[in-house]
Amino acid sequence: MEYKDIPTRADIERIAAIREPGSVSIYLRSGPLPADADVARIELKNHLAQAIRDLEALKIPKAQIGAIAAEGEVIVENRDFWRYQSRSLAVFLNGDLSETFRLPNRLSSSCDVSDRFYIKPLLRTVTFPQSAYILALAQNSVRLVKISPEAPAEVVEVAGLPHDLTSFVGRTTIDDRSSAGRVRGSEGQKVRMLEYSQAIDRALRPMFANSTEPLIVAAAEPLLGIYRGVCDYPRLVETAITGNPEERSEEELAASARGILDEVYAAKTAELKDDFEARMAAGTATGDLSDIARAATYGAIETLVFDIDRRVPGTIDDETGVITFADDDEDETSNYGVIDEILRRSLTSKAKVFAVRAEDVPGGGASAAAVRFPI
Repeated sequence: MEYKDIPTRADIERIAAIREPGSVSIYLRSGPLPADADVARIELKNHLAQAIRDLEALKIPKAQIGAIAAEGEVIVENRDFWRYQSRSLAVFLNGDLSETFRLPNRLSSSCDVSDRFYIKPLLRTVTFPQSAYILALAQNSVRLVKISPEAPAEVVEVAGLPHDLTSFVGRTTIDDRSSAGRVRGSEGQKVRMLEYSQAIDRALRPMFANSTEPLIVAAAEPLLGIYRGVCDYPRLVETAITGNPEERSEEELAASARGILDEVYAAKTAELKDDFEARMAAGTATGDLSDIARAATYGAIETLVFDIDRRVPGTIDDETGVITFADDDEDETSNYGVIDEILRRSLTSKAKVFAVRAEDVPGGGASAAAVRFPI
């Protein structure tokens, strides 16, 4: 049994590639409090019972159904697992694979049985990750704080990170620059702050070399502006937590940072929508689902934006990309959902994908929009 908190794109691509009749995908809301976990456990048991009935109706082999039921029971009864929950839980079972993800996003509850896993809700997590670093920077202290959706904010130890400005300079005052005393007063203070900031930036570079996490700075002026001038980390967030960070706990800093992340992602979503609508007007993007399905089949999707909540039942031809729409109440193992299959094919061709809410999909009422390569 493998427990993971946040799926990577590689995880999603791996799960998306699996084709196995009797694949069960369950999403449900959870929470960090014991009462939330108790409700989620009951809901999972109910979903599993429904999945077993659906598997039996589809005449999935009894041995496979038994394995799915057993793995589901392992999850339900694992008390350590239920002690640590995030906002939503995703469960994937097919008799061979049993995998869970504890997700930071509020997702709708669902239970799907098909010949492939239902992956669309997972993309919300990688579209808008709820994790970041906070650099709490002051003259008397430096903290690097990691925030994530499933755990309390925590201070990260960084090798070579200065502890404070005074000890870094090696003096009891920061009002002069050197033994020669060439720079004094406020000018000398700013010079030392610059050197202090450069040393902090050098210490952080190895940690951030392969990082995709946003960095939010918490500091007061002039140190805030000085550090921003030396930092070239491409994911440095423009908005800062202002004021003296020494007066705030890690959790207080995290609360402020999450508000900033919400603003950042809202701005990115608006920018993405504006860009798509301009491309639609120029004819290089489309909101027509049939056109998008065909482009996805030929690996011709550059960027895909889709409504995370909307379902369009049906199938897509493997060779032509032609959609066969189905009734909402049609319950076939081959009915995996058109948008989910477009997403699967787009992931295979390494397209950029963005899971958004209905109001943020370009085109006004479309369920998906895509920038196409020429076919």
